[in-house]
Amino acid sequence: MNSELKNNISRRRFFKVAGEAAIATGVASGMLSACSNKEEVNTSGAISEADVPKDKMTYRTNPNTGDRVSLLGYGMMRLPVEGGESAPPDAPIDQELVNKEIDFALEHGVNYIDTSPVYCQGRSERATGIALSRHPRDKYLIATKLSNFDPDTWPLEEGQKMFYNSLKELQVDYVDYLLLHAVGMGENGPEEFDHRYAENGLLDWLVEQKEAGKIRNLGFSYHGDISVFNNLLEWHDDGDYHWDFVQIELNYIDWKHANEINKDNTNAEYLYNELKKRDIPAIIMEPLLGGRLANLPDAIVAEMKRRDPKSSVASWAFRFAGTPDGVLTVLSGMTYMDHLMENIITYSPLRPITPKEEQFLENIAKKFVALPLVPCNDCKYCMPCPYGLDIPAIFKHYNKCIKEGNLIKDENDSEYKKARKVFLVGYDRSVPKLRQANHCISCRHCVNVKHCPQEIDIPKELKRIDDFVEQLKQSDKKD
Repeated sequence: MNSELKNNISRRRFFKVAGEAAIATGVASGMLSACSNKEEVNTSGAISEADVPKDKMTYRTNPNTGDRVSLLGYGMMRLPVEGGESAPPDAPIDQELVNKEIDFALEHGVNYIDTSPVYCQGRSERATGIALSRHPRDKYLIATKLSNFDPDTWPLEEGQKMFYNSLKELQVDYVDYLLLHAVGMGENGPEEFDHRYAENGLLDWLVEQKEAGKIRNLGFSYHGDISVFNNLLEWHDDGDYHWDFVQIELNYIDWKHANEINKDNTNAEYLYNELKKRDIPAIIMEPLLGGRLANLPDAIVAEMKRRDPKSSVASWAFRFAGTPDGVLTVLSGMTYMDHLMENIITYSPLRPITPKEEQFLENIAKKFVALPLVPCNDCKYCMPCPYGLDIPAIFKHYNKCIKEGNLIKDENDSEYKKARKVFLVGYDRSVPKLRQANHCISCRHCVNVKHCPQEIDIPKELKRIDDFVEQLKQSDKKD
């Protein structure tokens, strides 16, 4: 971020506010999303409610407010919908099930609840507010975001309206944790940050809301341009703004290999250490890398099971994310009760990753990044495609075939014919023909209108997959 941007924001000594705002409780976030009936977590087997302890949750203390925060945070990004797994993503939220899951979470020690005005097609805050309003306000910490991605929401009055609407939907008088949502995103991260929060005076206004007690902790979630992250921390160092917490993506792949998955990503090891040396608590998002670390290739799953037969592959990822002592809470989008129960067990209490286990996971990470996977998190930011392609479904089928060992390119391989049939038959079943990759014309609508959090060159990946499909079809004709 350049000095001109820095000068656009009035300098404030914000440290005194941190002490004055020590009242109430807190929560954190992820990214834009529609509601989903898809699982983010695989369970290791049938778990009953009786298996879940009520009094062993691991907690961390927020150094700014003294909040006792559950290490497991409840992300309200993927809420259950009526009709279950067969229902479309825009089906009504199953409020009864949301209420039941929130009740169970609070009863078993989870007190950090994270949402956003844009989650679940704009319906998450309301559903969250309904569920939480049935409990005393001091029993939970609520985090939401200033999710002003659309240029129409950049004017100050629109940002103010968004914040007040969050209070209304959540049925609260204040929020415990308020995030500037996904800073650094876009083709020009510093410029977009300037438009969203600086030149319109919105950040200064949020500081005033903190002084007034409407916000207890002010921070940001980071995606993308590292210059934005570094410069916001410089503001913290200079005393211009005090960040009470920062939300980052952290998992055992991103720890050392984020920039191998995507050259524009920054390794979590660097992000975490920069926060740690400033004593800024870290909120963790994407502990499962968008669910991919719960659905690993079969060969890797077998290796992890040999190491620890009783643990699920997902629990390895959650243990890794929760082990660093500078982590305040780890967010998980827990759609269904089995997700919630397994994650509570993992953190009740946390069994920290040992040095030997850390090396084991590093070896797993190296194998993972060597796979030709498309790093799609199924967030659907790229949708709808104007030409009708089901982009996430195409990527999901391709990745699934890699996971199951059915992506064999060598025609001389003894398993080639079997793998080819599995891929082609599964492709037609998973993605209707008119929505497959061969219909992409590289209009780039999917990357120009909405930003892919993983910075995937979607048209390039679709062409790669289509070329592979054509190779399989031509080979089929030879037979």
